[in-house]
Amino acid sequence: MQIQGETSVNKLILLFVFDKMESALSERVIVEMCTARNNWLNYMDCMELLPKLLDDGFLCRITASEEPLYTITADGRESLNNFYITIPKSIREEISSYVKNNSGKLKNSQECKSDYYQNKDGTYTVYLKILAPVQPMLELKFNVPNKKTAQHIYKNWDSKASDLYTAIYDTLVD
Repeated sequence: MQIQGETSVNKLILLFVFDKMESALSERVIVEMCTARNNWLNYMDCMELLPKLLDDGFLCRITASEEPLYTITADGRESLNNFYITIPKSIREEISSYVKNNSGKLKNSQECKSDYYQNKDGTYTVYLKILAPVQPMLELKFNVPNKKTAQHIYKNWDSKASDLYTAIYDTLVD
C-alpha cells in the first residue's frame, strides 16, 4: 500500500523501517524491501528520501564496510516517536510483520560477503566474510582444488554463515 506524494509520511515510513530492523541497512536492502518486495514506497520516492533523511540528520551513514550502511539517529527516533501515528496503522502493521518474519534473512544478506578466484597453480581461493558496522566479525580464506568446490562454498555462504560463526565461536570459547 503506497502513499503517493506524501513526503513527510514517506519519510516516517522509512524511519519506521529502520527503527523496526534495529540494525544498519544498505541502500540496496532498504530500496528492495520498501519498493520491490513490498509496496510501501515507490522507487523514486525511496531514492529521493534517503539523502533527505541524511541531510536532516535523521539517518547517518556508516562507511566502514564495502557497501555504505545507514542507520537511524537519535533525532530520527525522536521525530518518529512524535509523528509515527501519521503512518497509517495498516502500513505499520505490515512493516512490523514483514520485519518480524524477514529481518534475519535481510541482515544476513547484507552482512555476508563471498568471492572466489583462481590461483596461479590452478586451485581456487574462496574468501568469506561476515561484516559488522565497524569492522568484520569473521573473515575466512579457503584454498580448494577446483572451481566446482569454490562455487559450491560461494553459493552456500549466505545460508550457512551464521551457523558456522556460532560453531566456530562456541568451539573457541569453550
